Amino acid sequence: MYADLLFTGGPVLTPEGPADSAVAVTGERITAVGPAEELRELAGPRTEVVDLAGRLLLPGFQDAHVHPLPAGLELSQCDLSGLRTAEESVAAVRAYAEAHPDRAWILGGGWSMEAFEGGTPTRELLDAAVPDRPVYLPNRDHHGAWVNSRALELAGIDRDTPDPADGRIERDASGAPSGTLQEGAMQLVGRLAPPATAADRLAALLYAQRYLHALGVTAWQDALVGDFLGMDDPGQAYLTAARDGSLTARVVGALWWDRERGAEQIPELVERRAASSHGRFRAGTVKLMLDGVAENGTAALLDPYLDTCGCATANRGKSFIDPARLPAYVTELDALGFQCHFHALGDRAVRDALDAVAAARAANGPSDTRPHLAHLQVVHPADVPRFAGLGATANIQALWAAHEPQMDELTIPFLGSERATWQYPFGSLLRSGARLAAGSDWPVSSPDPLQAVHVAVNRVEPGGSGPVFLAGERLGLRDALTAYTAGSAYVNHLDDTGRVAVGALADLVVLDRDPFAGAPEEIADARVTHTYVGGTAVYRAQEG
Repeated sequence: MYADLLFTGGPVLTPEGPADSAVAVTGERITAVGPAEELRELAGPRTEVVDLAGRLLLPGFQDAHVHPLPAGLELSQCDLSGLRTAEESVAAVRAYAEAHPDRAWILGGGWSMEAFEGGTPTRELLDAAVPDRPVYLPNRDHHGAWVNSRALELAGIDRDTPDPADGRIERDASGAPSGTLQEGAMQLVGRLAPPATAADRLAALLYAQRYLHALGVTAWQDALVGDFLGMDDPGQAYLTAARDGSLTARVVGALWWDRERGAEQIPELVERRAASSHGRFRAGTVKLMLDGVAENGTAALLDPYLDTCGCATANRGKSFIDPARLPAYVTELDALGFQCHFHALGDRAVRDALDAVAAARAANGPSDTRPHLAHLQVVHPADVPRFAGLGATANIQALWAAHEPQMDELTIPFLGSERATWQYPFGSLLRSGARLAAGSDWPVSSPDPLQAVHVAVNRVEPGGSGPVFLAGERLGLRDALTAYTAGSAYVNHLDDTGRVAVGALADLVVLDRDPFAGAPEEIADARVTHTYVGGTAVYRAQEG
């Protein structure tokens, strides 16, 4: 029987490592892997033969923590991503507002904290650009929002408005709201913004899918399916796309755990799991957001943050879910067959998540629910070996593990020298036996897996020349690629993907080079030329 696809003439990343092999695909699956001369007979008159010409064939990348629909929406609105100064950001807002005089609200986001003094832009800057309409712009990590005076006025936020339990209203010296809302305080304005239409959501999802396919991403876990801080729930868009066949990726949806409620929501999650699975979309995961981010002082730490003088403050961050109740929640979810996907950024949040997984294991025994902890910016060394022992996957966002202004100016000084060395301990986790998965958290950062792999290997930003950020935590190229393929496939329960092997689904990517043959500093220069899902091409780079 002839193959439908035959890849030959280049290296293949197999589970055993790079190999000089040919790969045959028949229907949706890989049907042969072996020497080119042995597979040549599988090429028939209708076989598409792809000459790799020395380029690398590898499993499709899988993003274990991503937000495609909000990313797609932001790109179609006032997009501030990639801008590095306050002046550029304000100019972009002004230009967008002038180009869209019919928009009742100016929405979008993606601004960088390092562009503004202290990471907190002011309402006065926005008032100068848009004085007459409300403006609501989440930053690139979506843990803070920049608003103007009109938005504050509509929300009734003034100097007497108390901070919500799960957030903070930044204030000026007089106590008046300064224009930045952190964490739960974002919803004070965000809930008033007009939601995207169903058509807008579907268009944003499909735009994001095309973009991800062009980067070699064949599957992902959407880390927030539900209603959170005014963000658009992507659930219905996924179901629509799954039913009409336009969802070409394989997607796992992580159902949002409402942190204002407790165990009474679990029956609703069970119902939503049953109603939210169709075709290539299924929702068998629950997302539990335990803390915030270090840059705004809301990541949950075991010991207090430092101030600008290096002295301990009273702030140890925020626990968005009561740590005393978390083990019972996770135990019940695990017993019902849910995977738990934790946002755990600070060392206290990481420990709370691991304690909850340990409680579930003790109560329920071994299971195949595959819990995973995302972000892992600060991990206490005593907790590193617990991942392997508990079977908890470390879900890394490698692009963040480098020196850049947000790290050097807004994080390291407030963690202190010792604790700063506990950041993003990828190498330590791997050496301890932990399984690694990888994701981007797009639109927080670039969804390009090769950019993230570059940082995982070099611990330097693409195009950067140093200094290296904690060199002992670097990963080898093979380990970094495995995290973004087989590791994320494990987290996604897509056990017949993530590897080039006979019987596996033909979710495959061709690069324009073999990064194993080049210098580590050149990894980010690689580009995807072909992406296949189930043997069907979903992306081909234009030649020339």
